[in-house]
Amino acid sequence: MTSLALAPSPSVTDTEVNSLPHNLEAEQAILGALLFDNQVTERLSDKLAGKHFYEPFHQRLFDAIEEHVRQGLLADPNILVERFRKDPAFDELGGIRYLADLVDRAPPGSHAADYGRLVYDLALRRDLIRIGGDIVKQAPEPGKDAREQIEQAEQSLYTLAETGASSTGFVPFSNALAGAVDMAAEAFQRDGGLAGLSTGLADLDQKLGGLYPSDLLILAGRPSMGKTALATNIAFNVARNYKWEPTPDGRKTTSGGVVAFFSLEMSAEQLAMRILADASGVSSDRLRKGEIDASDFGRVRDAAIEIGEAPLFIDATGGLPIGKLAARARRLKRAEHGLDLIVVDYLQLATAASEGKRDMNRVQEVSEITQTLKALAKELNVPVVALSQLSRQVESREDKRPQLSDLRESGSIEQDADVVMFVYRESYYLGRTEPREGSEEHLKWQQDMDEVRGKAEVIIGKQRHGPIGTVKVSFDENTTRFGNLAQTGRYDPR
Repeated sequence: MTSLALAPSPSVTDTEVNSLPHNLEAEQAILGALLFDNQVTERLSDKLAGKHFYEPFHQRLFDAIEEHVRQGLLADPNILVERFRKDPAFDELGGIRYLADLVDRAPPGSHAADYGRLVYDLALRRDLIRIGGDIVKQAPEPGKDAREQIEQAEQSLYTLAETGASSTGFVPFSNALAGAVDMAAEAFQRDGGLAGLSTGLADLDQKLGGLYPSDLLILAGRPSMGKTALATNIAFNVARNYKWEPTPDGRKTTSGGVVAFFSLEMSAEQLAMRILADASGVSSDRLRKGEIDASDFGRVRDAAIEIGEAPLFIDATGGLPIGKLAARARRLKRAEHGLDLIVVDYLQLATAASEGKRDMNRVQEVSEITQTLKALAKELNVPVVALSQLSRQVESREDKRPQLSDLRESGSIEQDADVVMFVYRESYYLGRTEPREGSEEHLKWQQDMDEVRGKAEVIIGKQRHGPIGTVKVSFDENTTRFGNLAQTGRYDPR
């Protein structure tokens, strides 16, 4: 196809035209085919967008055509001329005559997909050059930490690979609105009407609407409350229910999801032992001590076979720098299976991103960690569940139910989180106040213990998307399994 006479846009210098890879003829071919037959949009990849065109006017023209087609309107030169009448570049290129020439020299619509792939590939190459230039420019600067630069470069490359742009920048409201409608439609079609991943706990799902992509959820509690157990249960439930369907670009998760579990406290084997106890119904304590019979071992073996293929990936590196955690999550997201949920146990055991910031105090360090986790949730578009310890001041109160002010190093934990949940078990505290056996107090204590034994509360202290309140669940101490309570009146709004 012969190239049309094209005056460079005022925003494009001669140096850029000569140095950055581009193909104006391919861009013209796509635009001409679209103007000739609007249905050609169906043959182009969903990844191709106006931002991938080199000539700025071509960017605006492509977006205008897409907008008209999306609204069910005709997009031809006579209609679009009104939209661009006040566009200086439109006049410089020839006005309506330029649009007419695009149509006259348009290639067959069947070739549009090939031109689209070429334009998209060249756009990626331009962004690669820009990223490389930024790396070369920043690397010699003595004030820049090398590891931090590596993390920034990796993040830029990941964003480029996922979105086709080195930086997302502004997003038109119409695009954001379309995404919101798609999310609502998926929730409507999904069993239970959840917009996010199911935790496996019906009442908690009803209160949260599931685990939303891009959300940072903090799960906090005092030691022995069961926060690791609850996080493990949720991670296992998501991984066990994983289902997917093929798409032109790979695969799409339809149920459950692929889980990355960063266990900074427990080993991978200890975590697996808990999951095995949950799946088999055999006490984890008996499993550790080997106090099981042939029947128990058979249940354990069958459970291991059943859950062995669950896409649950465990990283048990202790004291993992938050930058490395983010890098490993990005690699898993780019792998064949993808990534749908991240669990971090727990955030106080992570370290700040760079060596150059070791002089910061603990509140500042935790603040950087939570900010990085929130940014990672948005970047990968997955929910991140991060566990957190609570301060000792809980123990000094008569009512030991946690509050937001109990979060340790809470400078930004509460601020950055979309959801803050607390795990609370009354039986843990009541069990440590047993009176003398045989006394009237002991009888009353026994009645109180019977009331709270096997029960726990998940207190939602903050939620951007919905109400706060308390969800009551069951808890099996032997298998460290949280479950649904088969009773009404489960909610105790606060």
